[in-house]
Amino acid sequence: MKPLHELTVQEVHEGYRNHTFTCVQLVQHFLDRIKKYNPRLNIYLALNEHALEQAAAVDREIVEKGIDRELLGIPLAIKDNFLTTGLTTTASSYILKGFMPQYDSTVTEKLLAAGAIFLGKTNMDSFAHGSSTETSDFGPTLNPWNPKHLPGGSSGGSAAAIAAQLATAALGSETAGSIRQPAAWVGITGFKPTYGRSSRYGVIAMASSTDSPGPLARTVADAALITQVIAGQDVKDATTSPLPVENYLGSLNKPDLQGLKIALVKEYLLPEMRSDVKELILAAADKLRSLGATVEEISLMDPQYAIGVYTVVQRSEVSSNLSRFDGIRFGHDRSAFGQETKRRIMLGTYTLSAGYYDAFYKKAQAVRTKIIEEFAEVFKTYDAVIGAVSPGPALPIGATKDQPMFGEMEDILVEASSIAGLTSAGIPCGFVDGLPIGLQITCDQFQEEKALMIADCYQQNTSFNLFPDLDQTL
Repeated sequence: MKPLHELTVQEVHEGYRNHTFTCVQLVQHFLDRIKKYNPRLNIYLALNEHALEQAAAVDREIVEKGIDRELLGIPLAIKDNFLTTGLTTTASSYILKGFMPQYDSTVTEKLLAAGAIFLGKTNMDSFAHGSSTETSDFGPTLNPWNPKHLPGGSSGGSAAAIAAQLATAALGSETAGSIRQPAAWVGITGFKPTYGRSSRYGVIAMASSTDSPGPLARTVADAALITQVIAGQDVKDATTSPLPVENYLGSLNKPDLQGLKIALVKEYLLPEMRSDVKELILAAADKLRSLGATVEEISLMDPQYAIGVYTVVQRSEVSSNLSRFDGIRFGHDRSAFGQETKRRIMLGTYTLSAGYYDAFYKKAQAVRTKIIEEFAEVFKTYDAVIGAVSPGPALPIGATKDQPMFGEMEDILVEASSIAGLTSAGIPCGFVDGLPIGLQITCDQFQEEKALMIADCYQQNTSFNLFPDLDQTL
């Protein structure tokens, strides 16, 4: 049998059914690994002191009822911007240090109702401002493949928790790349649902018009299951969609991709992109062809435009959202904001101010509409578009120093899809310099089933879904 930390959700449930191990044993195994490796990697900021009690309750439930809930006894890592009763939520900012929420976010509530056990809260860029996890007020998380490198962000802690095998699966959130980019940098599966497919209620907001909760997982199948659990309309979030949730798991395990048309975006093969990264993306396109899909090169708007749009829109929404942190409700005043947060508040306030709104914010929204319309036209012909998630592999620790646009530049290839509210999977497609590279498979709004199906077929027919040996890398 595989070591317990290598098991997928399905394999954990098989182990429970076959009485190979108990939930208490599984949770204890992860807690032991966290105790051993977390001091070096700085993945978890807070641990669930009641995890073993909850595991014992799961074992009793399995004896009495069997496994009748989708995530029963599955140990999860939760990004620290989701409100969780009984576990602190800080968004990795000193301004929220020690904050204990009074209620759960909708998505964490759904995960608990499905039987999941939260191991703890994971590190992130402070208020999700960044793509490195270096802006965390509690120090950076390190990349399990090479601790001299970053794990990406802002969901860097959740991504690293899966790569380091310190949880079976994890919850993250994406504003523009914050699930897919860290997934790419640590070589795991990340899935961004359509904007409005999963509720933002109880998630500490970054940019309200693009924030999307989603999973980070060992496999596409695990990501599909978690998405199935958290998806759906929420009366507490008016931006969630009333459209019915498809059967994501039912779309998996397809033998081929016959009949699908996939577009390889020419502009996503950036001029400055390393040739070995380009070769991996072109090889992924060839693999999809070999699986029966038609893959054709197309042209889209230069992704540089998405940087400008995202920067203005996101900073503006940050300025609005962070105005509520006034030092009265949460015990720490605004001087506790980090430098990156202050920069974003200042720029957002500027772009929304009288005399500049039309010049910046209104113009950015007009270009955003053009991006949305362009994707809508593409999806009339193609089922998906593909490209690299990130221009290259994980960068070294310290790469963000004196780089206020670091996140926007590293997320250049995924910003347009987030701006347009699309759904997208990020999956490993190879390695350069011993570090993983990610492929994005992006589909139209509310086409999660299709994106997961393509990603799963690719993943099952390749051998890039690998995990580091921490005793060797650390």
